[in-house]
Amino acid sequence: MSVKHPIISVVGSSGAGTSTVQHTFNQIFRREGVKAATIEGDAFHKFDRLTMKKEFERQKKVGNLTFSYFSTEANILNELADIFETYGKTGNGKGRYYVHNDAEAKIHGTPSGTFTDWAPFEEGTDVLFYEGLHGAIKTDKINVADHVDLKIGVVPVINLEWIQKHHRDKNQRGYSTEAITDVILRRMHDYVNVITPQFSNTDINFQRVPVVDTSNPFIARWIPTAGESLTVIRFRDPNGIDFPYLTSMIDGSWMSRANSIVVPGDKTDLAMQLILTPMIHRLVSQSRKAP
Repeated sequence: MSVKHPIISVVGSSGAGTSTVQHTFNQIFRREGVKAATIEGDAFHKFDRLTMKKEFERQKKVGNLTFSYFSTEANILNELADIFETYGKTGNGKGRYYVHNDAEAKIHGTPSGTFTDWAPFEEGTDVLFYEGLHGAIKTDKINVADHVDLKIGVVPVINLEWIQKHHRDKNQRGYSTEAITDVILRRMHDYVNVITPQFSNTDINFQRVPVVDTSNPFIARWIPTAGESLTVIRFRDPNGIDFPYLTSMIDGSWMSRANSIVVPGDKTDLAMQLILTPMIHRLVSQSRKAP
């Protein structure tokens, strides 16, 4: 962790909605005049798309049926930890992009399914912002979490997460229901052992809970709307959180535990703005005052 060069990490599984939270952060950064260097978790995959398919087949042949992008061995997580450590010490570092589709390929001049070259961060950034799968991981071999100053978990209940993933992969990537189900099953081992433990390391978790029937997520025709959901917001350390202020500002909210507040789903963005803006302001203010 670093006072001079703070790092913020948003962690969530595939289909969890981390990109929506990233949009909220971008709004706060723009409004508060914060200059952020941004890296995505996909940039730390070990293999490009074609090589990953070959590696998956190789892993299958040796009996590993759980290999996926969730797996630690499919990512260069020690390099992620090193970049975090370097940024925390110097405010400098490097990043790259994983190009997801043809539209991004036109922007970056790199084929879809490959990586751009590594390039240094822009000079004079206030924070480093990460969004992806492994931004709060901590094991006996990998320690990303300890380098991060503010860790945010995005954790819909699992049926909702599967519905969101199903609709995204089917509508945006053209995958079949069977293919999506196979991916979910293959990832389950690392979802349990790699992804979920990180949500015990995060400072705040935003967990969206639908209040409509999602009992069979594989046949759901629609994603539950924000108005059909509640969001449970859990603080690892509730000290300094002004819960009376939050409940007075967010209509329909209440405290469910001493460290948790529940808000209507369509008030989630407001809740994030109220909670995260002063935290980001504090991090940046401290960094600018640090010698």
